[in-house]
Amino acid sequence: MAGADQEAVRNKQVTLKHYVSGFPKESDMSVVTSSISLKIPQGSKDTVLLKNIYLSCDPYMRGRMSKSDSPSFVAPFQPGSPLNGYGVAKVVGSTHPNYEKGDLVWGFTGYEEYSLVTSPELLIKIQHTDVPLSYYSGILGMPGMTAYAGFHEICSPKKGEYVYVSAASGAVGQLVGQFAKLVGCYVVGSAGSKEKVDLLMSKFGFDGAFNYKEEPDFDAALKRYFPEGIDIYFENVGGKMLDAVLLNMRLRGRIAVCGMISQYNLEKPEGVHNLMQVVGKRIRMEGFLAGDYYHLYSKYLDMILPFIKEGRMKYVEDVAEGIESAPAALVGLFSGKNVGKQLVVVDGK
Repeated sequence: MAGADQEAVRNKQVTLKHYVSGFPKESDMSVVTSSISLKIPQGSKDTVLLKNIYLSCDPYMRGRMSKSDSPSFVAPFQPGSPLNGYGVAKVVGSTHPNYEKGDLVWGFTGYEEYSLVTSPELLIKIQHTDVPLSYYSGILGMPGMTAYAGFHEICSPKKGEYVYVSAASGAVGQLVGQFAKLVGCYVVGSAGSKEKVDLLMSKFGFDGAFNYKEEPDFDAALKRYFPEGIDIYFENVGGKMLDAVLLNMRLRGRIAVCGMISQYNLEKPEGVHNLMQVVGKRIRMEGFLAGDYYHLYSKYLDMILPFIKEGRMKYVEDVAEGIESAPAALVGLFSGKNVGKQLVVVDGK
């Protein structure tokens, strides 16, 4: 525990007990308590010590809970070690020339109260503090860049086009829908509850929305909302939804593939049967990672910050209090419990 000189403090951590198959459970993780020195070890170059403030719960983390035999864009978690992911933190110590004590940052950190980061190039210094700090786990962080890059850089939207967003009330989907409206597109989203569908219409300004759990035929649902077809599909779901979308795409449509959450917990992924539509309709379908576009972050801030301050962009967060709540918050993503961006307040006070 902390002494008078505060050299060592308690450090609660969320660790993975073992690799996971199927749907993850809270019991697959543990909250353990260790200690950490508040002094960076002597001789450590370019190292930053962080006090974590917010932790981001993101669907891609599910893949890291399983041991993969094939290469992935991010390494699996190590059982017995803390999870890591995106977060917002305060610098409490630094031997890196770009970071000073007191700086606020967002980027890759541990699922713990304090993190010693030896790769601070994965951190971005926060310059604008006149907006909620939690936004840097969402609209001003990785999900914001995901929405911006996928929609604007990959899909190149034009006024009047027809846009469909799946998982539309989540951290990324809610932004894509609003970006589409700002461009002058017609946008429809799907989500998994009446509450979420109402949110899409009343708060985010979608032109239409439906509860996919109440639709026995996705193809029929899409034809109802898009009688003339879809120009842009922002893909978050995969599986049967992607199959139905391919049937309803227009000539030279674009699909930005952000994720496929319906497939993450399946031992054998579902097949996609309508891929031939890509040929006849000359559809461009591209997968991407937000990190590929971080060089555009300042450009994104220039666009988004005025919209936030003018109230033209809304952002809904689902906040879990205390690091002890992180396992439940993370697992809840895969049953649709969260409404909006799921994040954890580390301290919870």
